[in-house]
Amino acid sequence: MKKPLSKADIREELVEETERFLKQGGCVHKIPRGISGKNPGEPPPFLNRRLFIEPKAPRTLVPEVVAAIEARRKEKYRTKPTPKSRLPRPRRKIIYDDFGEPLRRVWIEE
Repeated sequence: MKKPLSKADIREELVEETERFLKQGGCVHKIPRGISGKNPGEPPPFLNRRLFIEPKAPRTLVPEVVAAIEARRKEKYRTKPTPKSRLPRPRRKIIYDDFGEPLRRVWIEE
């Protein structure tokens, strides 16, 4: 599988191309501030750029790893049976006043 280019690789390539251009006798002109490099009649540059021109990279699945991940996911969401007790368990209930403010907590048995 072909290694995708990183930003550091692209940056290094641009620096090398610039150095090669300057060594061959090229020169860089300094443009004063406020002058635009865009002609007024041209469309915006982002409309001319083609995105995703590379072919889609094939992916290699590893069935054992995928199966292990799926097993862990199912284990996580599996409901565990609760033991049924014969005695009712008390639970705490909050008593509210007419304005929705909690007044006190009481234990009730179901």
